[in-house]
Amino acid sequence: MKKIAVFASGRGSDFFAVLEQVKQGKIAAEVVCVISDHARPPVFDIARENNIPTHRVNRKQFSAAVDYAEYLLKLLRSYQTDMILLAGYLKLIPAPIVEYYRNAIINIHPALLPNFGGKGFYGEKVHQAVVESGVKITGVTIHFVDEHYDQGTVIIQEKVDVIPGDTPKTLGKRVLAVEHRLLPEVVRAYCAGNIQMVDGKVVWSR
Repeated sequence: MKKIAVFASGRGSDFFAVLEQVKQGKIAAEVVCVISDHARPPVFDIARENNIPTHRVNRKQFSAAVDYAEYLLKLLRSYQTDMILLAGYLKLIPAPIVEYYRNAIINIHPALLPNFGGKGFYGEKVHQAVVESGVKITGVTIHFVDEHYDQGTVIIQEKVDVIPGDTPKTLGKRVLAVEHRLLPEVVRAYCAGNIQMVDGKVVWSR
């Protein structure tokens, strides 16, 4: 059974979708903690209602980047963390954490990377950019995390049509529905050992 640490900055709806399947026994995992860069994010309410420890860890709390990374790594290891799930987490994961958990950090992004990705592209800002660009298709990307924003190896992508008259909110609602379906599927497969990196490529044994 995998031990998952969740990083989130906001509501945590993607985390909730995964947690529900963990509680139902559909995902062979335990969520051991929720970490946020914010002091009182809504995601902490979900965690506390389910007796999951919460931690606020922000780079600004530390005088040096190395101290920040060391603290995070020590915290994760104290929970015997096997994998990290980024569910609406807006900060870059420190390189030492990425290296220690190489191919064990999964992120979800509300667009078809590499389009509409990178620093500053998150949440409704992504959907605003999509609508303003005039593209007809967007979607969801789930990928492994590396040392750069939204550049890790893609695990899976699913398309979502952009409908004439869409606003960032209407588009975002449809994209979010795909996120809530797709992310638990990926986490379930990963925890079952069915998703692995082989020679730099994702192998998914279905």
